[in-house]
Amino acid sequence: MSKWNVFEFLQQSRVSGNVSGIKKLHAQLLKTGMLFLSHHLHTQLIATYASTLPNLNTLHSLNNFFKCMNSTNPLHFNAIISDLRRKGFPFLALASLSFMHTNAVPLDTYSLCSTLTASSKVKDLDFGKQIHAHVAKSGWASSVFLGSALIDLYSKLSNVRDATLVFDEIPEKNTVCANALLKGYGEAGLWVQKLELVRKMHVLKLKHDHFTLSAALRACTGLSAVEMGRQVHGYLLRTTPDVESDVFLQSALIEMYGKCGMVIKAWQVFKLVGMEIRKEVRSRDVVLWTSMLGVYGRNGHSKEVIDLYNEMLVEGIRPDGIAFLTVISACGRTGQVQEGVKYFESMANEFKLDPGPEHYSCLVDLLCRAGELKKAWELLNKTLKKGMGKGSVSMWGALLSACVDRGDIELGKLAAERALELDPQNVGICIMLSNLYARFGMWEEIGHLRVLINASGLRKDVGCSWVQVTS
Repeated sequence: MSKWNVFEFLQQSRVSGNVSGIKKLHAQLLKTGMLFLSHHLHTQLIATYASTLPNLNTLHSLNNFFKCMNSTNPLHFNAIISDLRRKGFPFLALASLSFMHTNAVPLDTYSLCSTLTASSKVKDLDFGKQIHAHVAKSGWASSVFLGSALIDLYSKLSNVRDATLVFDEIPEKNTVCANALLKGYGEAGLWVQKLELVRKMHVLKLKHDHFTLSAALRACTGLSAVEMGRQVHGYLLRTTPDVESDVFLQSALIEMYGKCGMVIKAWQVFKLVGMEIRKEVRSRDVVLWTSMLGVYGRNGHSKEVIDLYNEMLVEGIRPDGIAFLTVISACGRTGQVQEGVKYFESMANEFKLDPGPEHYSCLVDLLCRAGELKKAWELLNKTLKKGMGKGSVSMWGALLSACVDRGDIELGKLAAERALELDPQNVGICIMLSNLYARFGMWEEIGHLRVLINASGLRKDVGCSWVQVTS
């Protein structure tokens, strides 16, 4: 049997779950010695076991498998660990490293980096910390490669404090480890720390690549720091010759200006990108179109949202779920109920996109704004029958808000009841229900509601706006 026939048989066995056939093939490969000639074949066999057997049996087979290898060369194991991680079996990658450590197979930076990545995929912080301890005891704490992998692990598992400590301990830092920490700061919403790290990179003379500049722009967006954002824009124009080719960087620019209320400036960036890219006979990416749609939507330019969406279709750009959210919301603000329903239906009919809870919430809000409360109620019930569970708080909240405006006490109470079933600690729903009671002078019900709120210890967050004011 040739190696390619073996691969084909393993693929068929994985689909059919033919465990007996896999074991027979395994025995044949051991007898002929073919198994030890290809580490890729090793990985394929392990992956096939993993897809057909429970985890306990898989681990037993994995240990026996490694014992049959009778090898202490880390390169053999590294190839298998890397393949298991890439093929979607991170748990087995961790088990492979454990086997290496238990059986005195030397651990190198490659195996440790691959396993740290696998740890982040299975969200196993404890295993990652054990590797971190081994790295420190082995004297590899100064490795920028292991440091970057550790920062990435801690960042992905929302442990930014440890990620920062690892970064500070790396003697020779590079752009990769700095970008890993920037990503962690961004996911945690630590915008100030993000900008400080960008400045620190400049002091350390680390190169600012596209990811670094995009991260800086996202931080400016989070802080509404338009002047800092304009400085970053100027810097990237001076230092980045191919800025027009990076749609994510351009998208960050558009969103930064839009968040700061500079809609015209965002449009100028969007239009300039379109002109530059057309020179290469390419259309603007859907990311840029969606970003510009979002800018118009957030700043109340509902007509421009619909016009830009139609232009997007003319350009041959396929809209995504975010684009539909924006355009349906715009239809709600402009009172174009039929148009909004048409766009919603076109998601599945024309573009084969499955509407999510957020799209149904948006459509409910559209109907409620037009005073079509009964239609919104019918839509919600129809949605639940399609397997959407109990809906979402935003769906019932939109209906409750409309009931408060329209004075529909019965429907409002039902909407509040459904929303509180999903989130009993949602103080916003309680406040809207209280406002509905107050509209009808139902003071006794308001008293009961206040007792419930106080007993639950609920508190409403204080609203605020944060923008940079320039003279």
